[in-house]
Amino acid sequence: MFLIRLSRHNPSSFTLLTRRLHDQTISSSRLRDLYNFQSPPPLSSSASENSDFNQKNNNKKKPKPQYRPPSSLEGVKTVHSDLPFDFRFSYTESSSNVRPIGLREPKYSPFGPDRLDREWTGVCAPAVNPKVESVDGVEDPKLEEKRRKVREKIQGASLTEAERKFLVELCQRNKTKRQVNLGRDGLTHNMLNDIYNHWKHAEAVRVKCLGVPTLDMKNVIFHLEDKTFGQVVSKHCGTLVLYRGRNYDPKKRPKIPLMLWKPHEPVYPRLIKTTIDGLSIDETKAMRKKGLAVPALTKLAKNGYYGSLVPMVRDAFLVSELVRIDCLGLDRKDYKKIGAKLRDLVPCILVTFDKEQVVIWRGKNYKPPKDDDEYSSFIHRESSIDSDGDLSCSRGAQDSPDEITRT
Repeated sequence: MFLIRLSRHNPSSFTLLTRRLHDQTISSSRLRDLYNFQSPPPLSSSASENSDFNQKNNNKKKPKPQYRPPSSLEGVKTVHSDLPFDFRFSYTESSSNVRPIGLREPKYSPFGPDRLDREWTGVCAPAVNPKVESVDGVEDPKLEEKRRKVREKIQGASLTEAERKFLVELCQRNKTKRQVNLGRDGLTHNMLNDIYNHWKHAEAVRVKCLGVPTLDMKNVIFHLEDKTFGQVVSKHCGTLVLYRGRNYDPKKRPKIPLMLWKPHEPVYPRLIKTTIDGLSIDETKAMRKKGLAVPALTKLAKNGYYGSLVPMVRDAFLVSELVRIDCLGLDRKDYKKIGAKLRDLVPCILVTFDKEQVVIWRGKNYKPPKDDDEYSSFIHRESSIDSDGDLSCSRGAQDSPDEITRT
């Protein structure tokens, strides 16, 4: 009340009184003596003080980097292989004569980054030109002669009939379980390593072939001998016996870099055209409709043995111009490959793949090909094998009923 009354009469005296009270509280305060209190620096501090403050923050412990699991793609030296052929994912299901029209992915090597001293073209890894940029994949003719010399050196003298029978007997199902399965992808690159692993412990290995590659067993046998430098000494349906050679040394086996993943297939021209060559659009439509109504020549089993399909189609063309093959249940890629192989082997003209059927036309000027022995230069006929070998092979064929082409 006293202050209020004083302020009403004389405001200047009130300000003097408040200043005296404030000075007395400061003088009587002992905060600095007791607690060593220091006021914070002003906002407009100098540059040196800011640098000291930032340095203290930088001296703090940095966060620990996140865990990164070890990768098989790192820390591996570049592999060099002297194998005299172009590396492909599949040797039987791809041809160097067919030119792709494009790629489905960039040219990423399936061997891994910087793991092989060959450039990947999207189709193959050429053995001659490491900087090739084309996707043609045409092989150098000198490589074939080099492979022939290497194979002759490893094989040595030819086998006698008794030695061949002995090897065939050792590779029967009741004698050994050593077997390499050759499926719809055909002879793949990594399969070469499996064959050499078996040859390390045995002179011969059994190769079981199923699916689309069995349509052309001559091609399968050729690439097996050409890429492994071995020799096929027996064939029964889709079962082959591959001999390593007299002069084969397991310690000197070739270096085979493995593919870490399956590359995408390149883009090839369409198999079925809008109009068949020599026919109009209406005639093509009528032929496709008629072909789907023709009785099926045979029904193919999934992952079966199709070795007898080509002679069946050739015989059917003697009485009918259109042939339909029932491929119900097969993958679309499989019966497309079957159609492409029939086009080249019979030969014939592809009509349609609709409704999981392969319809082919013999053409206007069809001439049946001459009968020739496809495997005379590759294998010994089954008639030269003793009766025990025939029985054991037949038992092996009965174990897999899906291999037989159903009619």
